[in-house]
Amino acid sequence: MTAHAAARRRITAAFADAGVTGQLHAVDIDTGTALGIGSDTLVPTASVHKICLVATLYRQSSLGLVDPTRPVDIPAIRAEDRAPGATGLSVMRDAARLSLRDLASLAVAVSDNTAADLLWDALGLDTVNATMTGLGLTRTHAVQTMRELFATLREDAAGEPAALTDPAVVARLRALDPTRTNRSTPREITALLAAVWRDEVCPGEYGEELRALLGLQAWSHRLAAGFPFDDVRVSGKTGSLPTLRHEAGVVEYPDGGRYAVAVFTRAASTDVTLPAADAVIGGAARIAVDALRA
Repeated sequence: MTAHAAARRRITAAFADAGVTGQLHAVDIDTGTALGIGSDTLVPTASVHKICLVATLYRQSSLGLVDPTRPVDIPAIRAEDRAPGATGLSVMRDAARLSLRDLASLAVAVSDNTAADLLWDALGLDTVNATMTGLGLTRTHAVQTMRELFATLREDAAGEPAALTDPAVVARLRALDPTRTNRSTPREITALLAAVWRDEVCPGEYGEELRALLGLQAWSHRLAAGFPFDDVRVSGKTGSLPTLRHEAGVVEYPDGGRYAVAVFTRAASTDVTLPAADAVIGGAARIAVDALRA
């Protein structure tokens, strides 16, 4: 059995032990050597799609089409008009003014859904999709903003949040169907991240700022948990919906090794809190990266 085959077997076993099914793709950014499980499976991206959103902002900025410092006036937002979320502008009540790039920082750092929607409004779904297509990511496609995505959850649950833990309700959620929501594949998400780290999305200071922004994420219980070392840098973006726990990011070692990893999982349980399902994202990524480094 080859090292990569052994790694795939270990990852599959880890997913099963954590009570999830999963897809993974990991690639050495500099050599192109890759390892995957279900790498070309179409998956609902949830908040991982915010990587596509902020990458578009910086690509458009590098082309002189958008000023990332342009201020956006944010009126006081009624709770019923905000995209749901537990952080950032999604829980703020008063008016504010932020630049486009600061909205991007909030969208990544704390997965602020309202900040992301202000970016979607400024850039447009079509621009984000055209940017992904232009980068060769033909299966990466957005069909809705965050507020529109959460509206489908409310509709499909008949307005009862508690219903989102009912397996029968979860089974019919449009937000979990990659043919009816924002979508991509593990391979395409790692291709996007690799392009960001190779300065192929936007060069120079724009690329540097985009990479720095993707390193702001506050959550460390998924991908970063697999790499608990002071000298290893993990940049990434999580995504969560009922039964779904995802993360995609880049792992950088002090010897110069750079690895883009995307892990998408779906739990058998509808419980909101499943620590093993969160932890397996980092564990599976670590197995994959170790195999690539070997």
